[in-house]
Amino acid sequence: MQFRDLQKQYQILKPDMDIAIGKVLADGNFISGRQVAELEDQLAAYVGVKHCIACGNGTDALTLALMVWDIGSGDAVFVPDFTFFASGETPAYEGATPVFVDVEEDTFNMSPTSLEEAVLKIKEEGKLRPRVIVAVDLFGQPADYTRIRQIAEKYDLLILEDGAQGFGGQIGEQRACSFGDISTTSFFPAKPLGCYGDGGAVFTDRDEWAELLRSYRVHGKGTDKYDNVRIGMNSRLDTLQAAVLQVKLKAFEENELTAVNRAADFYTKKLGTIVKTPEVGENFFSSWAQYSILLRDEAERDGLQAHLKGKGIPTMVYYPKPMSRQGAFQGIDCVKTDLSVTADLCTRVLALPMHPYITEEEQNQVVGEIKAYICQ
Repeated sequence: MQFRDLQKQYQILKPDMDIAIGKVLADGNFISGRQVAELEDQLAAYVGVKHCIACGNGTDALTLALMVWDIGSGDAVFVPDFTFFASGETPAYEGATPVFVDVEEDTFNMSPTSLEEAVLKIKEEGKLRPRVIVAVDLFGQPADYTRIRQIAEKYDLLILEDGAQGFGGQIGEQRACSFGDISTTSFFPAKPLGCYGDGGAVFTDRDEWAELLRSYRVHGKGTDKYDNVRIGMNSRLDTLQAAVLQVKLKAFEENELTAVNRAADFYTKKLGTIVKTPEVGENFFSSWAQYSILLRDEAERDGLQAHLKGKGIPTMVYYPKPMSRQGAFQGIDCVKTDLSVTADLCTRVLALPMHPYITEEEQNQVVGEIKAYICQ
């Protein structure tokens, strides 16, 4: 059994995938080929924004957004403590100060209450300028942008939507990667929409920001690549990866998103009375980057993980340590609020095998072994 079965996905998509890859190889247009621009248009249309700027990876996407806003020393950037390191790493790399905010147990996403308390703390201390909220769409479900936007407008903050795990999620009819002033995603292979290497994208409706993003991603170029008008970076999406993503985007829209939600519903129905299953908010829709259950405590979580491993069932712990406790943040400026929910989640969370091509037979095996362990 695979945690996320990319081999099976490839076998199903192989006819179209081989043609798409073969076209790039035959044309020999490996950098900035037409497929990149085509993909950007397709992604912008899918998300519902004016501009999509493809780049080298999801971390670069976050960095590019912060560069556009000139985020740096003296700026406070509010980041959920329960997420992947890049969400807090990128503001720190730009010289800003990460302010770690707690999350909600039910959705794993940023707590608006904790966020506002953190903003007020920073304003009261008066040492940093509150500038940006990095709202992460964790495990596939968008953050609570209704409340986060209210806080952002109240305190004049920008929203950077980190949709690395959220592509395909929705609130009502609005899709993930359209909720931020700038939004980003990742095409890491295991993401809801993944390529066969690294890749990322930035989304915005603002023309001037889009122009800066396109410049920054290619060494700060002006009219051409030998006209460098600002200090930038090298972060282009390869044409091969764009071709792969065009094939995968079609499958994602036509059947994968529906299939992965069907699999999530199966788990929830079978496990809801045995363990705490993830909750999707009213009017919210998840793309299920992960399906993470909560156990009673660390001992039960670790015991179940070991039991499942012994039965050939792969699982993952997202995340075993709060970001604020990572060694990298022990020697640099950062601000920590009450992060008790995050600390608790890190001891109890366990992600189960989840992907659009998982079978009911495989899911029944997972469910059966969880019941066997928990109910023994």
